[in-house]
Amino acid sequence: MLAMSQQCSLVAKKAHANHALRQQMSNSSFPNEFLLLPFADTRKLQLLYFGLFLGIYLAALLGNGLILNVVACDHHLHTPMYFFLLNLAVLDLGTITTTVPKAMANSLWDTRTISYAGCATQVFFFVVFVTEEFYLLTIMAYDRYVAICKPLDYGTIMNSRTCVTMAAATWGSTFLYAVLHIANTFSLPLCQGNALDQFFCEVPHILKLSCSDAYLREVGLIVVSVSLSFGCFVFLVLSYVQIFRAVLRISSVCGRHKAFSTCLPHLAVVSLFISTGTFSYLKPPSISSSSLNLLLAVLYSVVPPAVNPLIYSMRNKELKDAVWKVMTGGF
Repeated sequence: MLAMSQQCSLVAKKAHANHALRQQMSNSSFPNEFLLLPFADTRKLQLLYFGLFLGIYLAALLGNGLILNVVACDHHLHTPMYFFLLNLAVLDLGTITTTVPKAMANSLWDTRTISYAGCATQVFFFVVFVTEEFYLLTIMAYDRYVAICKPLDYGTIMNSRTCVTMAAATWGSTFLYAVLHIANTFSLPLCQGNALDQFFCEVPHILKLSCSDAYLREVGLIVVSVSLSFGCFVFLVLSYVQIFRAVLRISSVCGRHKAFSTCLPHLAVVSLFISTGTFSYLKPPSISSSSLNLLLAVLYSVVPPAVNPLIYSMRNKELKDAVWKVMTGGF
């Protein structure tokens, strides 16, 4: 009887211990905060990176802010091309504001943490802005295709209602897409800790912490998005093939120069955005490292918003003249 009582007591203790362990695992499956990848281990380098990213962030604010201002103020720029450029400036400001201020604050205060809700918010807006930027660059390629290959029908095809409808449709679809990402990613239990191998919250790095087969739902969503992105990429390539064929048929040197001046900045922005993002997500695992992930993330999420205004203004006389008017008070 005593042995049976001791055995029952042992079973009860084991059951209680298992329940406590399950409760602890449940609590740790949804951490209160995440740890982001720091830019440097030493205090001096942290402050150096803070100053560097502060400069980049201010340059992005100044450049994109100028584009927003001049496109809104100059009625000569109220055309489809500049309407989409204004949307691109909004996206660039959103993208860099989503990631850089938090990274600067962590470097300044020597911390790595971001709250669970803050991480979810960062993922949501980053997915919205990056996805919308890719769709918008595709629409801008179509705008250049119509302007150069079908100039007589440009006003009919790319009227103001069509432009607003296309922009609204892409914004709406990207918000829905981001909501699906949030619902899938942040419903997964995480049992691999809370340290992310990135300086901001990014879906692939969060999925690495998951211990549930449910992550396959998110992988399926990513596969669908990659398929759509590949379709946009094919459309971009075909559009520019037709554009360059049409430009090379222009007999006037001045005409070819004008056509190229409106296409090359967009092509440069597209190339920078696609090349850095593609290599970051599709690079071989054998060459993957924390420092390389950090560098590539900076190249596709921080550098483009800062340099896009410079790229678009370098060969665009109308935009440069409008910026000069704003700076000299000519409006």
